[in-house]
Amino acid sequence: MDLGNKKPGKRPMYVYYIIAVAVIFLLNFLVLPSIQEGSMITTDYSTFLSNVERGNVSEATVDGDYIYYLAKQEGREVPCKTVAMDDPNLVERLRQAGVQMSEIAPERQSIVLTLLLSYLVPIGIFILLGRWISKKMMRSMGDAPGGMMSFGKSNAKVYVKSTSGIKFHDVAGEDEAKELLTEIVDYLHNPHKYAEIGASMPKGALLVGPPGTGKTLLAKAVAGEAEVPFFSISGSEFVEMFVGMGAAKVRDLFKQANEKAPCIVFIDEIDTIGKKRDGAGFSGGNDEREQTLNQLLTEMDGFDGSKGVVILAATNRPDSLDPALLRPGRFDRRIPVELPDLQGREEILKVHAKKIKIADSVRFDEIAKAAAGASGAELANIVNEAALRAVRDGRKFATQADFEESIEVVIAGYQKKNRVLSNKEKLIVSYHEIGHALVAAKQTDSAPVHKITIIPRTSGALGYTMQVDEKEHFLMSKEELENKIATFTGGRAAEELIFHTITTGASNDIEQATKIARAMISRYGMSDEFDMVAMENVTNQYLGGDASLACSFETQTILDKKVVDLVSTQHRKALKILQDNIGKLHELAKYLYEHETITGEEFMKILEASGEESL
Repeated sequence: MDLGNKKPGKRPMYVYYIIAVAVIFLLNFLVLPSIQEGSMITTDYSTFLSNVERGNVSEATVDGDYIYYLAKQEGREVPCKTVAMDDPNLVERLRQAGVQMSEIAPERQSIVLTLLLSYLVPIGIFILLGRWISKKMMRSMGDAPGGMMSFGKSNAKVYVKSTSGIKFHDVAGEDEAKELLTEIVDYLHNPHKYAEIGASMPKGALLVGPPGTGKTLLAKAVAGEAEVPFFSISGSEFVEMFVGMGAAKVRDLFKQANEKAPCIVFIDEIDTIGKKRDGAGFSGGNDEREQTLNQLLTEMDGFDGSKGVVILAATNRPDSLDPALLRPGRFDRRIPVELPDLQGREEILKVHAKKIKIADSVRFDEIAKAAAGASGAELANIVNEAALRAVRDGRKFATQADFEESIEVVIAGYQKKNRVLSNKEKLIVSYHEIGHALVAAKQTDSAPVHKITIIPRTSGALGYTMQVDEKEHFLMSKEELENKIATFTGGRAAEELIFHTITTGASNDIEQATKIARAMISRYGMSDEFDMVAMENVTNQYLGGDASLACSFETQTILDKKVVDLVSTQHRKALKILQDNIGKLHELAKYLYEHETITGEEFMKILEASGEESL
């Protein structure tokens, strides 16, 4: 018999009740009587008789060997006691003095009330308090998220039958993703159709895309359309301080899902626990994350997909996931949730604009064009910023100008009203921004200029030039990329041409021009020397597209020289364009200096006007 595995049992609650009752009895029998005795004055018999004769005794009781009485002292009655003597005239004396006599001592008259207050009431209060504390501790230490005894609980948020009320019509701009997810909804509604032909739905679907494109919203919409319970949990909630707790949470999550089937389980940011295993864990392969991933793989293999349990997951780092997680039978359906196109942006803006009051003249197609590259979350922010601007201006509805300004807020930040440029700096910034716009306007295949401003922004920009394409572009030619580089160098070129010096204002332009030039040579194969050989590998395409070199040091040196040559060539081209149009450069810079902000129409009107003026 193995006694080493016996665990000490937990004491029942009644044991504590017995201990408490014993303590109360001891207090009443030992402590309280001594307190009562200490508060009673002991006198001799002659003092008692003197008090009776003076009429200071109001009540007296003979109890065995003692006489208990109440004596008046300093305007109040004080309990006293004296030794009973053999005095046959005592009763007559007391009657003549008007002293009330009783059979029970004054301090013992309320023995029933004393017993009630001393024993029953404290015991009752203790029992009620103990039960309340016990329930409170069980609630906080047991099932509550984050409780001390919540180890192994999944803490998943459950939306039973989609109480959030989100449907597919609430999600705009992701038609392809909705089409792929509609099949899952249909399976949850009509599983017999698939069973008749022998088809089974994928156990898991992985939503991949940049941040803010609506992956979580799509998952909730699936549950809303299917009208089934929806479990939502983040991947980071599986990671615990103690090894094995993440795996226990996975087991608990799938246990709950099987109990409420059909249902949908959504794991957000699954890359937190689903990263590739490389054997270099902190504990020699026994890492907490790895155990959690192993348990997730086991559970996905173990549950029966025919019950109607669908696993949805979202990530913006699909390249970091373990291959075992993506194989058929687990997350075997990959659903891209990309940035919306022009039509998608317009639909998203209309969906969010239903929540605010807008003017009839608002053109969402123009706003969608200006917000190229914006995600669904950014578009929602643009609509909200437009409403806030309308409130600040004291209007009851948002106008086209509010939406255009909100786009600039999202792109460049708020206007920095406390930053005042000197006249010289303001003039330099004017020429700098007109340099960008003029180079862009004089090149073919360049996006039209939409707005130019020299008002500083909270992002740090002292001014900017906004270009808006008339149509959506998914491919860019070598010539278009070279034109973009030339446009970025146009600001610095204007400073060199007019002021014969350079400033720090072109730092962001230099960064963007270098980034495009390097990508052209190392990734897009737009170099005769390297032809179609990739010199860089892109990772985290949805999180900025970080690139890592995949070439030797000698090749990297040649690559760097090619990048410098490409940017320098476009820089010289920008200088020539400005030299050929120096009159218009002066005229436009002067106009921008005076007005601080000009539209694309005003810019083109001055540029296309005949004749040249100079300062």
